[in-house]
Amino acid sequence: MKNTFYLVAFLCILGTQSLFAQVAQKHRVIILTDIEADPDDTQSLVRLFLYSNQIDIKGLIATTSCWHKTRIDPESIVKVIEAYGEVQPNLTKHEAGFPTKETLLKLVKKGLPKYGMLGVGEGKDSEGSNWIIKVLEEKDERPLWIPVWGGSNNLAQALYKIKNTKSASEAKKLIAKLRVYTISDQDDSGIWIRNNFPNLFYIVSPGDDYGSATWVAINSVIKGINNDKISNNWLAKNIQQNHSVLGAAYPDVAWGVEGDTPSFLSLIPNGLNVAEHPEWGGWGGRYELYKPDFSKQKKGGSGVPFEPETREIWTDAVESYTPYTPKEFGRSVKQDTVTFTNNKVSLWRWRDDFQNDFAARMDWCTKSFKEANHPPVPVLSHSENITVKSGENISFDAFSSTDPDGDNISFLWFNYPEAGTYKKPIKIGGAENVHLANAKAPIVDKIETAHFILKVTDKGIPSLSRYKRIIVTILPK
Repeated sequence: MKNTFYLVAFLCILGTQSLFAQVAQKHRVIILTDIEADPDDTQSLVRLFLYSNQIDIKGLIATTSCWHKTRIDPESIVKVIEAYGEVQPNLTKHEAGFPTKETLLKLVKKGLPKYGMLGVGEGKDSEGSNWIIKVLEEKDERPLWIPVWGGSNNLAQALYKIKNTKSASEAKKLIAKLRVYTISDQDDSGIWIRNNFPNLFYIVSPGDDYGSATWVAINSVIKGINNDKISNNWLAKNIQQNHSVLGAAYPDVAWGVEGDTPSFLSLIPNGLNVAEHPEWGGWGGRYELYKPDFSKQKKGGSGVPFEPETREIWTDAVESYTPYTPKEFGRSVKQDTVTFTNNKVSLWRWRDDFQNDFAARMDWCTKSFKEANHPPVPVLSHSENITVKSGENISFDAFSSTDPDGDNISFLWFNYPEAGTYKKPIKIGGAENVHLANAKAPIVDKIETAHFILKVTDKGIPSLSRYKRIIVTILPK
């Protein structure tokens, strides 16, 4: 029996190592945007292009939505690309791989100016829907992520055509490459896709009750924490003004800042994000695979269908979080006295980190390498996968972590209970804010996994954080 346990554990570790190896690859992305329905699409494009050397942008498709039913605005995408082109040479002084303006302009495509399912069916192909199929058919085994910022009918039409023109085996292979993250439902094609393609990887807070959705945490004012980094003053100072033509292209907030950005935040390689595992949590939030209870859902006012799901989807996940706060004397951080528990926690808990990261990259638009800040480099002295027996001590060490700018760095170790199979919190022994840390494995009666996060933060301006995720497999005695 013990041998069986060890074999299963070993296979789990091999699978996890393979997933971490995939993180090094750039994620392929085609954006569907109802740009001009809300200024937040333009805001999200500005941020997206600042990460265009780390995310492999394959398409930018102008779409309709319930808020923008009969028109598309590809020229507004072009306008942001033109601004990006002005700063692209300076961005390359900080990191390699930023695409040229010309490369991005070729990726702008048009959907049909029709709402939802009115744009799906025989003879309703568009430049956008055909482009999705073309990219899917490329000889590239990487998944293709489709962040949907408005309506999803370009994706629906692509799936309709694949189903009706490909063999069953070809269609299955193409659809298996797709990874969809929609910002709730903004037309009637989203539920149609989920009902008709039950095996499609799909992340969504279903329906149009935006207030209950995980993604809205990016712009929610949370009582009991500091919300400055989503304030209009912060945006003006750190993004919009004196940060090049690209910053100037970032419009004021109308309804909510960057509601679409969560759809790609977890595709940014930061040591925490593992996009193939939404249940592990990351900058874009944490999601679990289940069929939501329709009786607990609320209807919004957009007019999109309000009906129960017929399949499991990746959707809202509740977690508990007690923030660490700075301390004036003695140990530099302490846990707060307030614990937050809801689905929005999984996203806003990282908000200060990804906002600082955004601000730093805006600085890259105008500053030299020496003048700007760059993220630290966490380095573990051991594997990111550790196997222990019940009751054994677990040791962590990040002594060799560095910062490219020579900044002082801070450490923070914590258990992320919801990300593993062992759901009870495991306390870090001693101080959580030194390069050495330890914990004691709980007593288990079956193989369990526990996730521990190392957060390394520099003291540059703005301070930047990177992470290491350590997955501990705990074996019964």
